Amino acid sequence: MSLGLKQVFNKDRTFRPKRKFEPGTQRFDLHKKAQASLNAGLDLRQAVQLPHGEDLNDWVAVHVVDFFNRINLIYGTISDSCTDQTCPVMSGGPKYEYRWQDDHKYKRPTALAAPKYMSLLMDWIEVQINNENIFPTNVGTPFPKTFMQVAKKILSRLFRVFVHVYIHHFDRVSQMGAEAHVNTCYKHFYYFVTEFNLTDHKELEPLKEMTSRMCH
Repeated sequence: MSLGLKQVFNKDRTFRPKRKFEPGTQRFDLHKKAQASLNAGLDLRQAVQLPHGEDLNDWVAVHVVDFFNRINLIYGTISDSCTDQTCPVMSGGPKYEYRWQDDHKYKRPTALAAPKYMSLLMDWIEVQINNENIFPTNVGTPFPKTFMQVAKKILSRLFRVFVHVYIHHFDRVSQMGAEAHVNTCYKHFYYFVTEFNLTDHKELEPLKEMTSRMCH
């Protein structure tokens, strides 16, 4: 990694603290397996495939946390240029606007500035992945029936971060020499969600042209 990239991806710039897997847990072993397949320089399409004998829920859980950490970091690198003034609406170009909705303060889809949307999004995901009833960490504790539904919602919302970064802040990413890193992370994410049908096709529309050049 170049010095420039080291500065970009240092821990001070992380938008949120990283969620780590505890050594000795099944998740930690799966996380290591996923990292090893990536670092082996495997084709990303192969790297996302479910390892033989592993449980799909476990594999998805590990990747949701990993993507949260990585995308969190990517947004952290450009967050100084994503302000209420530059991005008064959370969007992906003129055609796509994302409104925030949750079960607490924002009961209806609400238009927000991108930084506020990102902050609420990362907080919301953190609550989900730290909830033992949704993301159990103990071997043998079953996943709830709603797990895949929650995972899909998290991944769909994380995809919107890519949309915003690519469409509104890619000049900043390029300026920092982080283009290759962000592209690899995007390809890994795209192959994963399409391999297991975890994101609705209409969510992928805003980056369709770029994806067809990059991933096919």
